[in-house]
Amino acid sequence: MKRINTTSIMLLSILSLSLSCKAQDKSLKTVNDAKGSEVGQVVENFTATDVNNNPVSLEKTLEKGPVVLIFIRGQWCPICNRHMNTIQDSLKYIQDKGAQVVVISPEKPEFIEKTIEKSKAEFIVLYDEGQKISDYFDVTFNPDGKTKAIYNTVLGAKLKESHTDDSERLPIPATFIIDKNKKIIWRQFDPDYKNRSTVKDIIINLPK
Repeated sequence: MKRINTTSIMLLSILSLSLSCKAQDKSLKTVNDAKGSEVGQVVENFTATDVNNNPVSLEKTLEKGPVVLIFIRGQWCPICNRHMNTIQDSLKYIQDKGAQVVVISPEKPEFIEKTIEKSKAEFIVLYDEGQKISDYFDVTFNPDGKTKAIYNTVLGAKLKESHTDDSERLPIPATFIIDKNKKIIWRQFDPDYKNRSTVKDIIINLPK
């Protein structure tokens, strides 16, 4: 009978624990752990569905000009709705610069319909299934239990119902301007959800 190498067993146990911790990293991220993609980063293509379940790709959208990519928390968030209203009110000025607005929401299409209704949005709003896009842009975090309770009960967020999974993770409401070469040329990133990009800053930083 072969003797069991206790050192090997210990190393395997440590490796297993390490992999397990890495798998949980996303769900354990706090708002201060998320750093957001940096200016200068060339982003990968992604595809997500709109409110009508039509696939929309970043690559195809960029063929028409730079993209103003905005992450929102959901239709339950009054500040998100106010921000979307402001973007819609000035959408013509953004489009006059050759750019398109693409909003990324963690909510399913039936909830995105409410976002569009509340903001009268004429821009693209995409469902970030599994929060893959917000994870890629490093804006996703896990609110604490008390915060989730407030969002779900006071604001009616219904995070488990409206999202892909039960994690109740949320994106920091960041804005990224992506040029036709898929490079981030400007960003507004602030862990304080009350601070949002302004139309003035977006227009100033769009490529000429």
